[in-house]
Amino acid sequence: MDLYKILLNAHKGFAYLELALTALFIIALLTVMFGYSGKVNKFLKKITLFTMIFFHVQFLIGIVMLIMNFTKGLDMGAVMKNADLRFQYVEHPFSMLIAAVLMTIINKKVKSNDTISLGIVIMGLIAVGLFAFAFPWTRVFGA
Repeated sequence: MDLYKILLNAHKGFAYLELALTALFIIALLTVMFGYSGKVNKFLKKITLFTMIFFHVQFLIGIVMLIMNFTKGLDMGAVMKNADLRFQYVEHPFSMLIAAVLMTIINKKVKSNDTISLGIVIMGLIAVGLFAFAFPWTRVFGA
């Protein structure tokens, strides 16, 4: 089994875990926001940290796979003309990069603040929205 197949299977496997962590993150974020006190609890801190870590792991695995594909002589003109290839090689990595950066900012703000602000919640929803947009649902779940 070659390295690319191993990375692809790892990337797909971590995708299921990332979906679960993202769902838990949204539930924890909204629970704290709409909770009685609005204070950041330990669960939100931990789930934010783990979600951020897995966003970064997924992104790094994906970047290695992307570099491996580009070294094989991928033609960017053909990629940009094909919607499926454009999603795989341009939209998916760029959206996931922005989502990973937003999760890093959210993790820092959740760690350093005692209460949650609307800005953190909006940033979290944007990160999850980008994640949901860029997630290859048909490839992972085989529609």
